[in-house]
This record gives sequence, C-alpha cells and structure tokens, in this order.
Amino acid sequence: MRSDPADYLLVAPQSLHDAVALLASEPGAWLPIAGGTDVMVLYGAGKLPARKLVSIRDLRELRGIEEFPNEIAIGAGCTYTDLRKHPAIAREFPMLVSAASWTGGIANQNRGTLGGNIANASPAADSLPALLAYDAELLLTSVRGERRIAYRNFHLGYKKTAMYADELIRAIYVPRKYSGYVSFARKIGARQAQAIAKISIAGLGRMADGVIDDVRIALGSVAPVPLRLEKMEAVLLGKNVQSLPVEDLRRLVAAEISPIADIRSTADYRAVVAGNLVVEFLRQLSSGKAST
Repeated sequence: MRSDPADYLLVAPQSLHDAVALLASEPGAWLPIAGGTDVMVLYGAGKLPARKLVSIRDLRELRGIEEFPNEIAIGAGCTYTDLRKHPAIAREFPMLVSAASWTGGIANQNRGTLGGNIANASPAADSLPALLAYDAELLLTSVRGERRIAYRNFHLGYKKTAMYADELIRAIYVPRKYSGYVSFARKIGARQAQAIAKISIAGLGRMADGVIDDVRIALGSVAPVPLRLEKMEAVLLGKNVQSLPVEDLRRLVAAEISPIADIRSTADYRAVVAGNLVVEFLRQLSSGKAST
C-alpha cells in the first residue's frame, strides 16, 4: 500500500524562527523533515501516518560548520557529504567521517543530515556512537530560546529523547581536545554501506606511562539507545590493558549491554561481536595505532 500525497500537508518556512514558531503553534502536530532519508522510506511504504510536514532542509541557520578555538559547531542541517569533505572534521574527528561514509550510498549522504540522524533516535544510527565518544553537545532551539545539553543525556529510551515537541536541533558542538588519542571505528552489517548496522563501535582513548589515561567506548545496536560503556570505562582507567584477561573484558561489556534479536541479527551474535570489538579496540589502544 502506497501513501496518498493528498493526506499530507508540507510547508517550507523561510527562516528558523518561522519554523520553530510553527512547531510551537501546534506542539506535536508538525513533523520536521530535512534530508527525508528516513521519512520518505516510510512514506513510500505507506507506513507514514498522515500528518503535517515542515521542511527545514533549506534553512541557512542550520547549515555550515564553524571552527572555534576549543570546539567545532556543526549545523544540524549539514549532510554526511559536508562532514566527509570538511578538512577540520576529517583531521580531528575521523570516526565521524567514517560513520558518514557508512550511511547509505552517495545519494543518501548528499541528502541525509547529522541532525536528522540524531533526532530520528535509532540505536543503530551510524553517527551516534562517534558523537558519544567525542562528548558532543547539542544546541536545541525553540521560540522560548536556546539550551545546550550533553549528547549523552539526549536519548531517554527507544525513540525517546530529551527534545521537546516545539524544539529543533540547531547545532552539534564537538570539543577539539583529542590530539594524541587513538580512535577506533567499526560497523558490522550485511554490507559496509546501504545497510543498517548489526552492531557498531566508536572507541577513543589515550595511554600515559603504559596505562589507560582516558577512554571512551560507545556502541550502537546493543541497547534501546546508543550506549556509552561508562562502568567499563571507569574500571579501565589507570590499568595496563595487557594485564586484563580477555574474558574479564568480555564480561565487563556483557554487563552493560542488552542486545535484542531481530531481522538483522541475533542477541547472542551481537553480544559476542560487541566483546570482540571492544577487545580489538583496547589492543589497538595499547599498541598506539589508530584504526578508522
């Protein structure tokens, strides 16, 4: 069954102020659409409920990447292609560039946006583990003003977020403090691109005097939300990786994840591969070799 265009209303405000004013006028009634790479799949399959759509794709306030001394601000409307081509992003945040290259094909990368990937709130989304590992922050905007929140606090449950119905993501801020860190990014799927991840990982760490000085491990497709392994990270700090038995590392991973079985994979497979990927990352960290 295909959708009937007559069941939908699409408007395209000329400014960000007009867009959030529209959201505020009927909270929850309007669905923002930027690249449309997820929304249009539902529409084409006849699974998008009839509703009002507000196009935010061409809002200049949501586009552009700004460099500041201590952070980079990525407009929520920036595409995956924008991320891949920006020299500072490529140089300082390689895991985000890798994730952008995994997302769909070239056509999807030209249209899909980072803000849309975040707002869609899928635990399998490619860019989200990297944003968690990089300690990103989100700037949310509405007619009531703007607020900035840590990305780690954005996802509240499956497809549930801390964003109010009258808010849009305006920008994503990533701190510029990872010089000298080892990064590790992997996506496991039926294909490298144009496939939803069975599991993904973004690992970031730094060694000092033979022990782990800082470490961030984020996984996708292993819980209702993109997940930072915060308990494991706390255990690893100050440790020599070589002194930790592999089975102990696997148990630490298993204690924090809650994978499910679905059409793409089994829970057991995800649990085993999650352990394998974390162990591989920690070996890379110990050797000092980045892998993205």
